[in-house]
Amino acid sequence: MRKFKIGILGATGNVGAQLLNLLESWDENKINLDGPPRLFGTKKSAGREIDFKNHEIIVQDSLPENFEGLDIILSTATSDVSEKLVPEALKRGVKLVIDTDSFYRMNESVPLITAGVNDHDIDWHKGIIAGPNCTTAQLILPLHALNKAFGLKRVVVSTYQAISGAGKGPMDLMIQDCQEVLKNPEYIKRIRDTQVAFNVIPMISSLLEDGYSKEERKVCIESRKMLNYPDLQLTCTAVRVPVMTGHSESVNIELKKSFNLNEVNEVLKNQEYIQLWEDWSKYPMPLDVAYTEPVHVGRVRIDQSQPNTLDMWVVADNLWIGAALNALRIAEKAIERGKV
Repeated sequence: MRKFKIGILGATGNVGAQLLNLLESWDENKINLDGPPRLFGTKKSAGREIDFKNHEIIVQDSLPENFEGLDIILSTATSDVSEKLVPEALKRGVKLVIDTDSFYRMNESVPLITAGVNDHDIDWHKGIIAGPNCTTAQLILPLHALNKAFGLKRVVVSTYQAISGAGKGPMDLMIQDCQEVLKNPEYIKRIRDTQVAFNVIPMISSLLEDGYSKEERKVCIESRKMLNYPDLQLTCTAVRVPVMTGHSESVNIELKKSFNLNEVNEVLKNQEYIQLWEDWSKYPMPLDVAYTEPVHVGRVRIDQSQPNTLDMWVVADNLWIGAALNALRIAEKAIERGKV
């Protein structure tokens, strides 16, 4: 069985850490490593030692010459780093870069992949595959299943996004803010304009001219690209909530064909990577789904306000399904399809 030399760009960040954790226990029959992964970080983190299967790996500076000899790079770096270094990696013989950041997502020459949804698009990659926004990654799995079975007409999604989606710095700030507020629990005080602790913020990323946020726009355009459905009627409101890990979504879906609830449940149960919670009295929550692999779908019910419409609640570990886990699944499927 062929072995692969793998590197992780952005190895010391939130997603990089989850990639390493997942890779430690990944099935060797699906991704057979040729030695420990090569880790890359900033100049500040270069030289740091990270444990992997009881081996200490030294983080290297993210210099193009350090990519020599690798087969696959899993990139969790920022957009500006991806823009600069991904082409350099390809020049140095890297066969596939799977980029979890936003820079390549809407590039027409780069496939945007959620594993289990549009794996066939892996086949036309030219060295780069992009992964979607973490919010889109969990939403697209049930949408894909329902679109195949009944056809999508319109989708309305409201997100409740964990602070880990913003990075380690905001996670640390939320803890500090909670501690500060709890010093005087008789009232909840504002500490900073961007305070998430004891608060919800209905604006993620930058504000666009039409009143949508950049995050909301990503969900719409990325979903259309992966479903190959450019005129899908989809709208989104994205909200940051005081949860550490695990994005939640309330989704209202109007379908083209008529259905009954049993049919919908069967379709969702048969979709790869989904766990359906059929019992209405039980429902997934962020605390339940952290460090779990499926996208959890619950509270599936018929919308009584209009025909052929249903509501559901979708929850997933945003660092896994939205980035680290999806990247490894893409790598696995690219190897399986002979595209590395």
